[in-house]
Amino acid sequence: MNVVIVTGAGSGIGRAVAIRLAADGYQVVVNDLRAAEAEKTAAEILVAKGDAIPVGGDVSREEDVAAIFAAARAAYGDPTHIVNNAGYVHQARFVDLTPADFDRMFAVHVRGTFLMTHAALPSMLARKKGVVVNMASQLGQIGGVELSHYSAAKSAIIGLTKSLAREVSALGVRVNAVAPGPINTPLVRAISAEWRKAKAAELPLGRFGEPEEVAATVAFLCSDEASLFVGQTIGPNSGDVML
Repeated sequence: MNVVIVTGAGSGIGRAVAIRLAADGYQVVVNDLRAAEAEKTAAEILVAKGDAIPVGGDVSREEDVAAIFAAARAAYGDPTHIVNNAGYVHQARFVDLTPADFDRMFAVHVRGTFLMTHAALPSMLARKKGVVVNMASQLGQIGGVELSHYSAAKSAIIGLTKSLAREVSALGVRVNAVAPGPINTPLVRAISAEWRKAKAAELPLGRFGEPEEVAATVAFLCSDEASLFVGQTIGPNSGDVML
């Protein structure tokens, strides 16, 4: 049985990923900083006859990560898949950023991805099989106005994904990233209306994406059908980045 931990799964993309993977037959550990939101997502999965448990916790804190994995192993055993989705957004001009703003952005996105993956890898390497999917952003590829710290953190995740894939692919663990464009989520709706209007006008597809469209990409990378994908950054981004 496949066991997946999805971080930041209380809303938005993470929620859609957790629901999709549960529908695909995974046992899902639903993590979110807000325990009540994790409980809501897990309840939705259970109502739909899926298998899930909620676990609150801050992925940037070592003790919280240890608790997440302890709960996962108690319920299902070692995770076979990790989806590092936890994140947040904060909009400000670069000159107005504080060191605390910058540090928190990197703590959640980069340190969180590191800690979760670092905890998952030993059992995956022992089995010679596992999947890690990291949530990046197209802004990590092209940058974003008033989102320099967010863009930098997402770029770091892309670099981490490539480097780790070079280390562990031959050992049976596939590591990839997903870099969505703007998606209709509470996270994106927290950015100013002016920013969203300007970004929508730039998109060749002419619209923002939906969380379920990103979840489909994650589900593919988690599946055996993605066996040749290692160190890749897949972009469901409405054409904002074309590679």
